[in-house]
Amino acid sequence: MKLNTTSQYAIRVVTYLAINNDKLSNSKAISDELEIPYKSLTRIITQLVNASIIISLRGRDGGIKLEKELASIKVYDILEAVNESLHKEECILGIGACNKHDKCPLHDRWIVPKEEIINIFQNTSLDDLNKTNCTIKIR
Repeated sequence: MKLNTTSQYAIRVVTYLAINNDKLSNSKAISDELEIPYKSLTRIITQLVNASIIISLRGRDGGIKLEKELASIKVYDILEAVNESLHKEECILGIGACNKHDKCPLHDRWIVPKEEIINIFQNTSLDDLNKTNCTIKIR
């Protein structure tokens, strides 16, 4: 299972904002620093604003920053904001649709680990990630 590029970008953006907490960040600077295409970044920012994860202030002194505390932002919230479909019926083997009516060879064995991964995303906050000893790479 691999998150799509948009989801990976969104997690990097929110992580970047967490590192620069309480400072307004410029979209163009974020695009350059994180090497995210500007057009993709603006779409992601809109989705994150609509999900109340970040706030965007317009104008000369504007920018974006986190709207919530790190502990209240779950990885799952970020993924949902950018429409990462964790519940999709796509085959893990890449064969196509995979559901209880049209099963791939791994379908029955994949159900439990998939639900565990979703549970991890639902119960892991940015604060949890920040407390680990690993360095979150934003690039």
